[in-house]
Amino acid sequence: MPALALLTAAFVVAFEQLVEWKYGPAGLVGLILLTVGVKAKSPAVSSVGAVVLALLMTGPAR
Repeated sequence: MPALALLTAAFVVAFEQLVEWKYGPAGLVGLILLTVGVKAKSPAVSSVGAVVLALLMTGPAR
């Protein structure tokens, strides 16, 4: 069981680093809002985080 927890923690940290590297601090804020909203069972906070990530992933309209 500790190995699974360690593997999961490593995956989460790696994913956070990937998001921050690709989308900058705004991506990290969106990911944190999404995570906090899901953990707190707050649809408003998780929706804001999801919208921030979606806007960053789609980029500006050309």
